[in-house]
Amino acid sequence: MDYDIELTEQQSQPVISKRIRTDADNLPKELGRAYGDIVRYLNEIGEKPTDIAFAAYYNMNMDALDVEAGFIVQKPILGKDDIKADEIPSGKQVSCLHKGPYIHMESAYHAIMEWVKENGCTPTGVAYELYLNSPYDVPENELLTKVMLPLAPDAK
Repeated sequence: MDYDIELTEQQSQPVISKRIRTDADNLPKELGRAYGDIVRYLNEIGEKPTDIAFAAYYNMNMDALDVEAGFIVQKPILGKDDIKADEIPSGKQVSCLHKGPYIHMESAYHAIMEWVKENGCTPTGVAYELYLNSPYDVPENELLTKVMLPLAPDAK
């Protein structure tokens, strides 16, 4: 699959999220649980998430993933217990849009990493996936996911 890779300046975005640790096989279940917990909390306090859920991957160890799952929100919202207020930080990022099943997103990561290497950039080590629609609303082949790699401040 061909990807249009973009280098952009990202403004910080407030999020409400939950950090989880799991293996790759349990990731869908754990993400679903985290999103459900956050939605219940937001309903409890009378807030609503935007339509954009995200996951931030702090490592790519498929046996012990460290993932932050949450929603972009319009304004900072106080957390509760293991649900935290956070942000997607500002700065340069490289991204592309993946269309299709989540299990095929590896090709998007390869395309971004190849672009990063060719352009001499340094990623921060965190990878974001912004889920622009939901498998509950569209067929798997219509899923849209923005894959983003923030770049180190010395990025071109």
